[in-house]
Amino acid sequence: FIPGWLHNTNHQHPIHDAPFCHQPSTTKQATIERDMLRGFGPSTDPKDWEKSAHENDRKFKYGGRDLMGSAGTTPANPWPKNAKVALNFVINYEEGGERCILHGDNESESLLSDIPGAVPYEGERHVNMESLYDYGARAGFWRLHRLFTKRKIPCTVFAVGMALERNPAVCHALKEQKDWEVASHGYRWLDYQNVDEETEREHIARTIEIHERLIGKRPVGFYQGKPNENTRRLVVEEGGFKYDSDSYADDLPYWNMDFEGRLHLIIPYTLSENDMRFTAPNGYANGEEFSRDLKECLRYLVEEGRAGAPKMMTVGLHCRLARPGRAAAIAEFVDFARSYGRDVWFCTREQIADHWTENHFPKGAANPMSSEGGDVSQIAELDIKRTGSYDGVEGSGQAVMENANAAAAAAAEEEEDGDII
Repeated sequence: FIPGWLHNTNHQHPIHDAPFCHQPSTTKQATIERDMLRGFGPSTDPKDWEKSAHENDRKFKYGGRDLMGSAGTTPANPWPKNAKVALNFVINYEEGGERCILHGDNESESLLSDIPGAVPYEGERHVNMESLYDYGARAGFWRLHRLFTKRKIPCTVFAVGMALERNPAVCHALKEQKDWEVASHGYRWLDYQNVDEETEREHIARTIEIHERLIGKRPVGFYQGKPNENTRRLVVEEGGFKYDSDSYADDLPYWNMDFEGRLHLIIPYTLSENDMRFTAPNGYANGEEFSRDLKECLRYLVEEGRAGAPKMMTVGLHCRLARPGRAAAIAEFVDFARSYGRDVWFCTREQIADHWTENHFPKGAANPMSSEGGDVSQIAELDIKRTGSYDGVEGSGQAVMENANAAAAAAAEEEEDGDII
């Protein structure tokens, strides 16, 4: 959702990284859009607040953040066949790409294992940690593979490039599973917070080459997991990714317009409906708690969808955590989800990206799913450099209010149906 007045060229409104664009479909909606802005004009000069003023004050969008999003509005029918929830299972394949002295690192891995309170060993191997990761590659992956293939459920695999290079059997299984998607989880299972730009760019390029060589095609999805402020820009600059998932900001995909000349789709991931909580303090104690949590989440999302606000749900899984009791909980949840019939769409993230791009691409931009291509730089109506600021002439509260009033008047003359609920 992006309000209709967003398409006026003489304003800079912050609601822009949202799922889809439309003109106000009713007079009531246009009035809501107008009233929503009331009181947000620059009534006080920030420079008057000597002790607390900041350049980002009163901005909804700044530094890549967007606190407005879709303003609580959902497309009425976002999914195929009027499904209420798009359900995606993600298998994280990281084993063999983690920190390890044997991989040239200066310390051992410490994250996401069944060792409580693990810490990295500087300059030393952690053989227990290594064997827990080995379990994921030797046993856990195959348990999840059997679980989902037996039930014919499509999955997305977030695959670490180095890990793929260490297991030809897993690579062969992934190539054979035509209804699965293998997305990039970066070249290493590392924290990229302080990795320099050139190294990260090389890692992205290297993992694409690994996918092409071992899986037979490049990845179109990207999830670094522990990114830095450069990561998304590097992904967009690479040019071949349909989406990235380094966000937890929404229950639906949304468009990012921070990069001049290119719209970029973000499909948010989850850290809550995720088996990593088995390793967290006060997390899941057993499979029953995991299954119950997933069921409650899906049940509520289906109810929201039936009430007119469909969403997506992601379930994050890790091979080294795929112990039998936990796998039983996943199987129970899958069977529960299937009981909803067409209300739940089982899908990969690539399928979500293709559907969203084809059906919810911002109005006025050339759609890359069509023969026209996706170069948004030639679309004057899309201001892809919106700052979300109300300072200055173009971004002032007065200018935005004028556009909102014009939209309300236009909507009063022409009613449209089906875009909002």
